[in-house]
Formats: sequence, structure tokens, C-alpha cells
Amino acid sequence: MDLGENYSMKKEVEDVDAMITKTNAHNLFGLSSGALIALQAGLKLPSIHKVAIYEPPLDIDNSIMKILSFMPRFDREIAENKIADATVTMIKDFGIYLGVPIWITSIPRFLMVGIFKLGYRFESVKGDDVPFSVLIPSFHYDVELVNEMQGTIESFKEMPAEVLLIGGSKSPSFLKNTHDALEKVLPKVDRVELQGLSHNGSLETGNPERVAKELKHYFLDY
Repeated sequence: MDLGENYSMKKEVEDVDAMITKTNAHNLFGLSSGALIALQAGLKLPSIHKVAIYEPPLDIDNSIMKILSFMPRFDREIAENKIADATVTMIKDFGIYLGVPIWITSIPRFLMVGIFKLGYRFESVKGDDVPFSVLIPSFHYDVELVNEMQGTIESFKEMPAEVLLIGGSKSPSFLKNTHDALEKVLPKVDRVELQGLSHNGSLETGNPERVAKELKHYFLDY
């Protein structure tokens, strides 16, 4: 998946603008790097009234980019079309922050690569779902957004939209630190921490029903 050399947060916000213009929507929800996009869109687009974000990786002290130090190897393996190898590189160095169990990250690398090669070979999708092997290379662009958004925390003092910060009690401390920083600068902000959830809380591997309940209450007032 190649989004081009000129990929940027500005382009992502332009896409959001086109989407909300088409749908006449006024509320946004975003997870992780998607939460970064939703946050920036809420700052730049006056038509957005409410933004709910689940743990945006807004790097306030360079701690996130240090964790992402494996990216040169990941990018090299993607360039060599070694998707399984790149997947394992990401899981080994970053999986624990995504809620991947430690026992999985401790599996020997050669064995994990073999498992993913086999899995990707026989991977099947339903409907308009995108194969995981196609999604993996897009992680490069998530990291580009994290890098681009460094040092922007103070800009959110001008946020016109209401913001709900949603996080999991089992998520990494650097994500909680980001919520702490955002809570101090955002003019209209609420925050909720969901006990027992991690960074994947809103995904099928987490507990999406609990996150959905918070979104219904926030967006629909029930």
C-alpha cells in the first residue's frame, strides 16, 4: 500500500473534510493514528462539533519515536516484499504496546516468520475487507503521522470542538501521559478510562461493546 511521497496529516484532514461534507456528519471517532487524524481534523474543521479519540500516539517527549526505532528494519523488509518478516519485526518490538500477549512476542523469530508466511499464503477475506498482508505496509504511514505531529500539543489550546479522551487501564504509560497532557490544554474535554482494556480496546480483540457504550453516551446523550 503506497500513499505517495507527499502523504501528510494535511491530506488526511482534507479527506476527512470531504467525507463530512458528503455525509453532513459533525462527530468523529478515531483510534490510535486515526485518533491523531480526528484530533487534528477537530482543530482545523469548524463543521466538527465533537471528537472522541482512543489513545492517540501524540509524542510529547520523544518516547514514542524511541519505541519505534525498529522502523528502518521494518521499512527495508517491506521494500524487499518480506511482509511476514516485517510483521514479525513489528510484533517483536511493538506488539506488547498493542496488547499482544507476551507469550506470542517471545516465540522464536524464525518460527513466527514461518507461521505468518503460511497464514498470508492462505489468507482469505470476506466482502470488502482488506487482507492483513495488505494492511501491514500501511504501518509506515501511521509512523509518519506520529513523527509529523511531534511538538504540536500546544496547538490544541485552540480546539473549537468538544473532545472525549478514551483509554484503557492496561494501556502503556506513554499513552496515558499523552492523555494527561491533552487534558490540560484542551478547552472542552472529558476523559474516561475503561478498566481492563488495552490499546486494542475498541477492536474485536478487545471489548468494542464497552467503547461503543461510551460513544453512544457521548454522541447521542444516552
